[in-house]
Amino acid sequence: MIDDIEQLSRKLEELRVEHRDLDEVIARLIERPDGGADLLQIQRLKKRKLVLKDQIHQLESALLPDIIA
Repeated sequence: MIDDIEQLSRKLEELRVEHRDLDEVIARLIERPDGGADLLQIQRLKKRKLVLKDQIHQLESALLPDIIA
């Protein structure tokens, strides 16, 4: 059980890092001085970010204990 929690925590951190990295990459592509931003590439990166966000939320939910109201 503890190993599972540790694995989920590690995976969660990896996803958060990738999500932040994508933020930086997207910002750099948008701010290119030559205006040559590849819109298709940016769209794909943003879609990947959304997938990561969903995975992050799922893992956070799995790690939080159920709260009985």
